[in-house]
Formats: sequence, C-alpha cells, structure tokens
Amino acid sequence: MSGNDPLEELFEAAAAHLAAEHDAVAAGRALSRRGLMVGGKLIGFPARGQLVVKLPRQRVDELVAAGASRFDANKGRPMREWVCLDPPDEDACLGYLREACAFVGGARVAPGDGSAP
Repeated sequence: MSGNDPLEELFEAAAAHLAAEHDAVAAGRALSRRGLMVGGKLIGFPARGQLVVKLPRQRVDELVAAGASRFDANKGRPMREWVCLDPPDEDACLGYLREACAFVGGARVAPGDGSAP
C-alpha cells in the first residue's frame, strides 16, 4: 500500500500493532482489496481516504447516526456490516480494527488478550 495517504499510514501502523497482538491476524486480500484479515476473513482496509471495517449491524447503525457512512462496494447498495470511518489518529484506527477483529474473529481472537506493549 502507498505511504503517501495519511490514512493508509495510520492503517499500516495499526494493522502491524494488531498483527503483533494476535497470531490469527494477517494482511490479505478480499473484496478486491488488500487489507487486514483474521482467520482468512477480511476485517478492514483503507479506501478512498477512509478506514472501512466490518462491525455488527447495530454498531454500524450507531456510527452512521454519529456521522459515519455505510460502505458501498460500487454496487449501489450500502453494506449493512461495513462502515467508512475517519479515525483521527493511530489509536482510534487501532480501536476500530480491534472491534472488527473481535466481531469477525469471534473465538479465534479474544479482545484484550495478547496486548502489545
């Protein structure tokens, strides 16, 4: 991924941190995107200057009500469990990726275990 986009730089740093915390987390490709995966399932990626993550529908609804937008994979239909976010810093980006990791990873990745220093 490019190092020119500030969001991509935040994503890369947060993704590296999360991968160091959990063995099941790794870079990968799905939905024609290169992003972060847990157990072979895509959890998040940078797109059009935003962070896109997979979260429970209720959480996506909360974030959309607070100003975020649903992700649309250029098919004309917003996706219920994918949201586009503008994290202000690496900690916020990491927080959203952790939420997505816990949601998608389920039992494979327990939130809060294996914390990096």
